[in-house]
Amino acid sequence: MSKPKVMISPGAGMDNPGLFERELSDIADVFFGTFKSGEEIPPEVKGAEAMILSLELVNERLLTNVPRLKIIARYGVGYDNVDVEACTRRGIYVTHTPGILSHAVAELTIGLMLCLSRRLIHADRYARTEWALPKENRGARFPMGIDLYGKTLGIIGLGRIGYEVAVRARAFGMKIIYYDVERKVDAEKTLGAQYVDLKTLLENSDFISIHVPLTPQTRRLIGEKELRLMRPTAYLINTSRGPVVDEEALCRALKEGWIAGAGLDVFVKEPLPLDSPLVKMENVVLAPHIGTYTIETRRAMAMMCIENVRAALMGKIPPNLVPEQREIFGVK
Repeated sequence: MSKPKVMISPGAGMDNPGLFERELSDIADVFFGTFKSGEEIPPEVKGAEAMILSLELVNERLLTNVPRLKIIARYGVGYDNVDVEACTRRGIYVTHTPGILSHAVAELTIGLMLCLSRRLIHADRYARTEWALPKENRGARFPMGIDLYGKTLGIIGLGRIGYEVAVRARAFGMKIIYYDVERKVDAEKTLGAQYVDLKTLLENSDFISIHVPLTPQTRRLIGEKELRLMRPTAYLINTSRGPVVDEEALCRALKEGWIAGAGLDVFVKEPLPLDSPLVKMENVVLAPHIGTYTIETRRAMAMMCIENVRAALMGKIPPNLVPEQREIFGVK
């Protein structure tokens, strides 16, 4: 009797060489493959019973062409590229990797804040090119930075990642305010965080960090109206999803000085096009979507995907279903 076939996104495999084969080969035939929207689905993909996916789009077209599919295991916490409703109708599990990546994303968030506050990208370039030159040949004086200590951090979305950001920001002596669709009373007590509405957060924060999933409600949550409410000395950090921010409005805000700068790990279009206005802006720190890109976190993500796939192939309910499916499949 042949084993079920499990397709792994190539990127997940490159992050964790040999891991998926070692952990799944006793119950499945593992192969690395992918598919692209609008292109013919490869024959080997059509026979898959499980998929561990990164950025691939899961829609009706794919599901119709992969009739034996039992589970989509997202290699990450976000799953806006998966049609969960369509999967649920077919009895296909959708899982993700919550919790284990919060520390890595929170650390990157703080790193972006430090790069902006202390102008570290500029400082590195200055030390390599101008610092040792005679003063008369150095050009403009290197600009002074600002402290994080005593500043107000506004967190939009105080979930797992937002909470970890708040923990780290508090260690820097920052005041924490937050906006969320739900009050987080326990976090308020633990962190001394203050719940405010979005308008108040935008008007009173020195740094604003976004930690919400991409949904119809959060798409372009931060647009021109919201950016104009921010202080001209404030910085925006986005490590969630690019479309949460209206990128065109953000470019105008940065160019025209509505805000002081931004730290971005995510973009509307990825990879970020080289002709994007953001590329040439001096008041922006850019990262290539590396929020979870650490050895420890990517391995933990892979192991959680493996756990979910093994459960599904053995006829069990996977432990890390997305919230929309937990009640449907009787998981508390």
